[in-house]
Amino acid sequence: MSGPSVRETFTRGFAISPELRRGLGVTLSLAVGAAIGRVCLPFVTQRVIDDGLLAPGGVDTAVVGRYALAGAALMLFSAVVAWRVRTRMVTAAEAGLATLRIRAFDKVHELSVLTQNEEQRGRYVSRVTGDVETMRDLMQWTGAAMIVSALEAIVVFGVMTLYSWVLAIVVALAFIPVVLSLLWIQPRVREALQRVRAQMADLLGRTSEQLVGIATIRSYGVQQRMRDDLHREIEEICEAERRASRLASTNFASTVLGQSLATGLALIVGTILAIRGDLSVGTVVAFALLVYMFSGPLMWIIEMLAEGQRAMVGWRRVLDLCDAEVTVADPGEGGIDIPHGHGNLDIKQVRLTYPGGPEVLKGIDLTVARGTRIALVGQTGSGKTSLARLMSRFFDPTAGEIRVGGVNLRDVPSSSLRRAVAVVPQEGFLFDGTIRSNLAYALPSAPPDDLELRTLAAFESLGLDAWLATLPNGLDTAVGPRGELLSAGERQLVSIARAYLRDPDLLVLDEATSAVDPATEVRISRALEGLMRGRTAVVIAHRLSTAERADIIGVMHNGELVELGAHRELVAARGAYADMYAAWMSQTRDDVE
Repeated sequence: MSGPSVRETFTRGFAISPELRRGLGVTLSLAVGAAIGRVCLPFVTQRVIDDGLLAPGGVDTAVVGRYALAGAALMLFSAVVAWRVRTRMVTAAEAGLATLRIRAFDKVHELSVLTQNEEQRGRYVSRVTGDVETMRDLMQWTGAAMIVSALEAIVVFGVMTLYSWVLAIVVALAFIPVVLSLLWIQPRVREALQRVRAQMADLLGRTSEQLVGIATIRSYGVQQRMRDDLHREIEEICEAERRASRLASTNFASTVLGQSLATGLALIVGTILAIRGDLSVGTVVAFALLVYMFSGPLMWIIEMLAEGQRAMVGWRRVLDLCDAEVTVADPGEGGIDIPHGHGNLDIKQVRLTYPGGPEVLKGIDLTVARGTRIALVGQTGSGKTSLARLMSRFFDPTAGEIRVGGVNLRDVPSSSLRRAVAVVPQEGFLFDGTIRSNLAYALPSAPPDDLELRTLAAFESLGLDAWLATLPNGLDTAVGPRGELLSAGERQLVSIARAYLRDPDLLVLDEATSAVDPATEVRISRALEGLMRGRTAVVIAHRLSTAERADIIGVMHNGELVELGAHRELVAARGAYADMYAAWMSQTRDDVE
């Protein structure tokens, strides 16, 4: 499982979140200062031994005291500088992670509905939350500690070379097994952690899906089966984590071996050099302390590598999301607004092929005059829903163009498109809050008083004021998550009012009266009549009684528009629509009898 290198990841990550690199030079300089302060301790130890404890005239307490105070000052200096390094890393990390979250969340909104449908929603949640969260320790603690440790190891090795290049070479040779172990194991750790993150995203997606579909799961009595599936996935993740941990532990063990081997060899060779008079006793002791100070940071780095790899995997996944191709590009300020009041619709040679699938729309040509109501009918899979989604620009056609008010939708800024085109789906979706807060999505910049006046006027125009009066708290009635405190019909009424407040030129409606009681159906139908009055409307008609009331009817079959005309014309033509209508009338008579 390949991916970007560490260097490429940091380069791209710093480009997306420049806060991470802002002031990095100062932070690294402070880290070097902290490392130098700590490295001075062996020198102080050497001077205490050679010039104080082993002084020619006996123990020199003044020298010992002087160097002891110097050592304490150096340790205090290192601690203060290390604290400053830490605070700077935390500040930069929080700012950078906030930017990364915003960029990732914005990208989710920029992706087309078609692209989003290719992945479970929980995977996007995993990237925006869990994967970003794995980076927190890397940027705030692990990363800072690894940087300081690496700099300290470099400075220490330089000092070791100054003390004795022979002993420095001995120490370097002792750590060769550690380097070989890293080169062999780290790619495998990275692959294992990549699998873990992918499996965690799948698990989150599956869990989210089951929570949404809990009623269906219980109604079919498959709770145990769903639990078993989740348990199996959790066990697989656990095993993958164990494998990654075993590999990381092997790395750490090799570092312990390197430290022991280096310390032992340094003492043996240093003792020999001291006996020969090439090194003083203080120098040998100081060098042994340097070996400890050199291997300690390496052991810390090795121990943190697994967490660092985990964070790098998460970082790459978030960067992949941020770099995902936007197939429905917003022209922004360079776009052309749809003229208000011009809701004429022109569809020219539109074709659509889903990724990896067959062609679902095959050269659709359709012109709908302003203020006309057209119903799209056809069997399931005929392409009517795909065509309606293209009109809303949830995604773009593979070929051809769609124009509203004479403007190609590809050239329309998102703000203008969402004002001019409103969608009322078959099942109205409401956000957790109140009816008032959900209606506010239609007019996000309207002052509260103005919003209330326009909302009450909208309910009156749609004939919904009597229904609103029956609610316990009127516009402040809570709707609950996904609007589940309201009935399906009530959710649809709020959706219709929300679309009316937007005052669109083109309406795209998915018939939504088949799953409600007769009284609510009548109320919804009347509200829809008020919503469509004077506007261009495209209705996906699941029942021919709806199609009868339309000005024109388009019959879809196998991705093609096979018939177009008024109800009477199509019945008289004795084509596909006439057959559908005859079958529906026959079924209606049988139901009545």
